[in-house]
Amino acid sequence: EVQLVESGGGLVQAGGSLRLSCEASGFTFDDYAIGWFRQAPGKEREGVSSIANSDDNTYYADSVKGRFTISIDDAQNTIYLQMNSLKPEDKATYYCAADPTLDSYNNYETPHGYEYWGQGTQVTVSS
Repeated sequence: EVQLVESGGGLVQAGGSLRLSCEASGFTFDDYAIGWFRQAPGKEREGVSSIANSDDNTYYADSVKGRFTISIDDAQNTIYLQMNSLKPEDKATYYCAADPTLDSYNNYETPHGYEYWGQGTQVTVSS
């Protein structure tokens, strides 16, 4: 059974940093696309950063390029999202997701095709 459990959210001042963690079980990272997504109140869920299955292409939304970094620790079965220089507009619930079918040709950047989701972790950035 695939399970994803996020942690690391919280309240931070603008310009600060947070590292989100997603502890994964039930699958092998090499065989799945994995990603971080976020949803602000009243807005659609959007892609933040993701890694495609098969070729490991990495996507970053324009709004987070240069500030956020996605990484995987195979030994810890954990996906990380390092978030630096946080802005008030980064406030959202952040979710990690995984799917065995998505790759560079199948919209791994968007949330729509992902089958497995964590419960989310809240990030609040004060100005």
